[in-house]
Amino acid sequence: MGLKLDFVEKIEQGSTIAAACREQGITRTTGHKWWKRYKEGGYTALDDESRRPKSAPLATAEDVVMAVLEARESHARWGPVKLVQLLRRRLGEQTPSERTIARILKRAHKVRERRKRRPLSVIDHAPEIEAPWPNDAWSVDFKGWWLALNGDRCEPLTVRDGCSRFLLAAEMCGARGEDVRPVFEALFRQYGLPKAIRCDNGAPFISSRSRAGLSRLSAWWISLGIAVVRSRPGCPQDNGAHERMHADMAAEVQLRPAADHAAQQRALHRWRQEFNHVRPHQALGGKTPGDVYKVEEKRKPKPHVYDPRLLRRRVTVNGAFSFGGDSCPLGLPFAELQIGIERFDRFRVRAWLCDVDLGLVDTLPLVSSDLFETQTKPATQRAKKGAKKG
Repeated sequence: MGLKLDFVEKIEQGSTIAAACREQGITRTTGHKWWKRYKEGGYTALDDESRRPKSAPLATAEDVVMAVLEARESHARWGPVKLVQLLRRRLGEQTPSERTIARILKRAHKVRERRKRRPLSVIDHAPEIEAPWPNDAWSVDFKGWWLALNGDRCEPLTVRDGCSRFLLAAEMCGARGEDVRPVFEALFRQYGLPKAIRCDNGAPFISSRSRAGLSRLSAWWISLGIAVVRSRPGCPQDNGAHERMHADMAAEVQLRPAADHAAQQRALHRWRQEFNHVRPHQALGGKTPGDVYKVEEKRKPKPHVYDPRLLRRRVTVNGAFSFGGDSCPLGLPFAELQIGIERFDRFRVRAWLCDVDLGLVDTLPLVSSDLFETQTKPATQRAKKGAKKG
């Protein structure tokens, strides 16, 4: 309002509208509008008027609104689809549409907002991992897809060593766990097992709705003694070196698509050979990844030794384990893996996959601790006998 008053007073003092507009930094159209309002109604006419329409021909009549609310009070669990059928018998042609009924209920706060389900497993901090030696940590991800010349979809899986930057694999495969597992089985046979694998929160590496966020693939890694290090959702910088390698692949392979899927895989093999053994890497002091990646002894899978106080159970193909005569569901990612369980209270046990806490599992009420004592006692005795022999 102050700007408008200054504008009017300058004109009253003899300034032109054009000059006043330049001084106030407004357009001439706006200046003429303000001056016209002032001449017709004085200073009060300079106030901005409400833009709300004076009439609303499409607004729902009050008696119709009341009928909708009364119907909802009588049938609290009914939604707009059922309410419109009920009101049509009473209001006939005046019955509002489903969308109008939904809007009326929302404005009257008659709609209960659904609570968003938070994922069971969330990563909220940047991962901390060190890889001073080859095979200390690998990183894995899928490169964004592109099309070959014949229309085949190309989406390579890439696996990279964190210490040497050695590209272990660049393979065209599906994005399902059963497609990715054979690639890792071949890598483990050729290079041995890493101590840790860094991955993002996407499938098939992670399942945020599963216990501990594990999928079939990552649960298998843990059963082999490999730690799973997850990056934060939506934070590709947590695996920045791997993303940088993907940028090189995009510029040197993706921009020149091959004829078909098989030809694209051959092109990836040639590029991987150059990346590992020809291209010098600045972070390696000018050496190639192949010069640095030297593994004297391949790390092999070793069965995890559970605490003797834990009961050992093998999860069935249906994702459950037996306990106290009951079948306790744990989840399909853990099918056919051995877990350890410990008593938490009379109605629950805690499940472990190696050193990973899988949380509490409901069971039938335990009458006493005899079940744990009788089944863990032999293992404890065997451990003592082994210590005596040693």
